[in-house]
Amino acid sequence: MRAHLDDVPSSNAPLLIAPGSHTFGRIAVEDVDQVVKQCGTATCLAEAGDVWLYATPILHASEAATDPTSRRVLQVDFAAEALPHGLEWLGV
Repeated sequence: MRAHLDDVPSSNAPLLIAPGSHTFGRIAVEDVDQVVKQCGTATCLAEAGDVWLYATPILHASEAATDPTSRRVLQVDFAAEALPHGLEWLGV
């Protein structure tokens, strides 16, 4: 879960995701470009107060902000069962 404390417009390095990439399991670094090409990219804009629920293992990144301002979020990762495809929580 990700709760946005600040607006995240396109000028402030919004989250970029490859939709569906979480279904591939662990992706080797050398395969990232191919998976992104297959899944495409979506830009996730947000307004303060927006809350997202998403699969944490999804491929994600951000580009540099063109107009940097605060981009605070509260993120909580949780799972009711084991992660799929051999993925493991770190620090557990």
